[in-house]
Amino acid sequence: MIISLSQQNNGLSILKWKLKQQAKRNASIFLSLSISLTSYSQTTDSVYNKRWSFHYQNTIISQYHPDFTSPYSGINSLQASEKSSLSISATAFLGVRLWNNAFAYYNPEITGGSGFSQTRGVAGFPNGEVYRVDKTAPNASNARYYIRQLFALSNQSQTIDDGLNQVKAKIPTSYLSLTAGKFSILDFFDNNKYSHDPRSQFYNWALMGNGAWDYPANTKGYTFGAVAELVQPLWAVRYAMVMVPLIANGSEMDNDIRHSNSSALEYEHKYKLGNHAGTVRLIGFYSQARMGNYKDAIIYAQQGGDISHAIDSVSKRGNNKFGCGLNIDHTFSEYIGMFFRASINDGRNETWAFTEIDRAISIGVQINGQKWKRNTDKIGLALLANGISKDHRNYLAAGGYGFIIGDGALNYKPEMIAELYYSFTVLHSPFTLSPDYQCIFNPGYNKDRGPVNAFGLRVHAEL
Repeated sequence: MIISLSQQNNGLSILKWKLKQQAKRNASIFLSLSISLTSYSQTTDSVYNKRWSFHYQNTIISQYHPDFTSPYSGINSLQASEKSSLSISATAFLGVRLWNNAFAYYNPEITGGSGFSQTRGVAGFPNGEVYRVDKTAPNASNARYYIRQLFALSNQSQTIDDGLNQVKAKIPTSYLSLTAGKFSILDFFDNNKYSHDPRSQFYNWALMGNGAWDYPANTKGYTFGAVAELVQPLWAVRYAMVMVPLIANGSEMDNDIRHSNSSALEYEHKYKLGNHAGTVRLIGFYSQARMGNYKDAIIYAQQGGDISHAIDSVSKRGNNKFGCGLNIDHTFSEYIGMFFRASINDGRNETWAFTEIDRAISIGVQINGQKWKRNTDKIGLALLANGISKDHRNYLAAGGYGFIIGDGALNYKPEMIAELYYSFTVLHSPFTLSPDYQCIFNPGYNKDRGPVNAFGLRVHAEL
C-alpha cells in the first residue's frame, strides 16, 4: 500500500473527526448508566471523590524497508520491494467508579492503515499496532467495555493512581476480582515492565507477550469473556475463559462457546535479590476451535486436494492448541532493567488468532535516560528467536499457507530478529518520538529470503 504524506495528514484528520463522532454517539449511554449507578455510593472518603477517569492516546507508526534478497515468493510473502507503511490508532479511555471497589470502563477506538505486505510475511511482525488494524481506511469500533468488581480479603488498603482504564481509588491490598465484558486478554495476562506495549516500548508484536501463545482475540486483538484474579501483596493467580474467532484470524467470534473457547492460567510472583526487584510469571493456555490439522492437510493434498487451501478443508470442531510460557522482568537499578520470555505450544493444529509461532524466546534491556539527564527518555534493545513445529514446517514446505506466512516453499530456519528503539519526549509535551530499527533474519522461517532491515518512526501522544 502506498500512502503519501498528504494522505497521512488527511487520514489523521479523518481519524480525529471520527473519534469525536464515535464518542458523542456512545459516551452519552455510558455516562447515563454510570451516573445512575454511582448514585448508590454514599461514601465521603476524599479519595473516592475521584469517580471518573478520562484519558486519550494517539499513535502513528510509519515503517520502511529497503529491497532484500527474494529468489521466490508466495501469497503470504513479505514483498521484497514496497513503499512505506503507516498505521494509526486513537483511543479514548473512559472509566467510572460505580460503587465501592466496582469500576466500569469503555474505550471507543479509531484505527486505520496497514503494515508491510498487508501484514503478512513475518511471524514476528515488526509493528504490533497493526494487530488493532483490520481496514486501511480509518474506522471506528468499541474496543473495550467491561465491569470489574473487587472483593476485599484484608483490612489493609492501598491507593491506585489515575491511569489508562484505572480510576484513582483506595483498594484492598489483598482481594479477589471478577472482570466481565470485552477486552484484550493481554490487559490482564503476560504483563512485563519493559516489553508489553508497542505504543511506548518495542514495536515488534512478538514482544507484546509470549510469542508462542496463540492468544484469543478477533482481528483487532479483543475478545469477550471473564477474568478472575486472586491478588496478594507478593503474588497473584489469574484465570480467564474467553471466546475465540469463528474462523482463523477472523473478526466475528464463535458463539458455540461449549466447543470453541480459550482458557489461560497465570501465576505471578514478585521477588527481591538484594536490592534488585523483579517479577516472574508462569502461564499455561488452552484453546479449542474449528482448527485444521497440519498432518491431515498434507494427507489431503497427497490425495489430490489443493495444498494452498488444505488447512481449511480439513478443519474440524474439537481440535485444540495448548502450551505454556515463562515471563520475567528484573530491575538492576533505577537506570537499567531487563526482560526474558520463553514459550512453546504443541504445534499440531493451525494458528487460530495471533501469529504463526510455536516456539519463542526473547531477551532485552531497557536503559533510562537519567544517565544523560533526559529523565523521560529510554532506549531498548531486544533479541528474539521464533520457531515452528515439525508438522507446521512440513505443511509450509509442501506449499501450504497460514494466515500470516507462506512463501510457497520453505528452506526452514528459525526466524531471528533484533530490535533497537529510542524514545524521547518532545519539549515537555505529551508527544513522544521513537525511531526504531529491526533486522529480521529468515522472514517467515525461510533461509532463502532476507535479511530485512526495517526502519520506523513512532509518534505517540497520551493525555
